[in-house]
Amino acid sequence: MENKVRAYIYAFLSRIYTKEVDIKLLLDLKSNEQLLQTIGEDAFEYLHGHENDEILDNLNIDFNSLFVMNNQPIESSILDVKNEVLVGLQNPVMQFYYNYGYDLNLEASSLNVPDHIALELGFMQKLVLQNDAKLQMKFFTEHLLVWIPPFLLSIKEMSETPFYSDICDFTIDFLLSDYARLKAQIDD
Repeated sequence: MENKVRAYIYAFLSRIYTKEVDIKLLLDLKSNEQLLQTIGEDAFEYLHGHENDEILDNLNIDFNSLFVMNNQPIESSILDVKNEVLVGLQNPVMQFYYNYGYDLNLEASSLNVPDHIALELGFMQKLVLQNDAKLQMKFFTEHLLVWIPPFLLSIKEMSETPFYSDICDFTIDFLLSDYARLKAQIDD
């Protein structure tokens, strides 16, 4: 898979985990049948089998239940036994960003934490575009693979819509296959 496609998928996933699906994203998804089928057949059927208003209402409820109210897709919160969110340079992800010259302006973000899943996926997009395979591998092994697959596996069962259930599977599958592809590239 070429870097342009990989970067697109990371950007897409970053957007998916940033906020609820809005009408623009919904219409974009519906018009991109190949992407929607890649995400999952259940998601495809769900988005094509219901009215837009009903879909948006259900996805809004599901997103907020999965990623805002009942769970926080934040690395330090997931990995910390006290469920604390680490801030500043005491946060390992923020330290990673700092060490590798990534200027993260949290004041301009509604997410407010450096290790939110959407920001980590966005950072990976930047690494892909920089074509730095070793740094991508380091970020995979120190951050993404440590918490995202187990987190998404645990919340998938709580999903009320086929869309978010399939998004969890798609994200896990993509991360694991991207890691394997990158590892094979580095090992060659």
